[in-house]
Amino acid sequence: MSRFGEKVKKLRIERGLTLRKMGEATGLHWGHISKIEKGQRIPSVLIALKIARFFEVTVDDLADDSVEI
Repeated sequence: MSRFGEKVKKLRIERGLTLRKMGEATGLHWGHISKIEKGQRIPSVLIALKIARFFEVTVDDLADDSVEI
């Protein structure tokens, strides 16, 4: 799960979203998303699920370091 944040950032940038726009769309604070992307925070299961649903991927896709997105 060490690449979770890296994958979130990649998906966010590919969709042309700022941290603030992603925060507004997901209901998460942009600062929290930033810390997840930097690997400074590990998301709870509920937050991981919210992010995965937002990007229409599975939590496994985000959490499994061997899976490329």
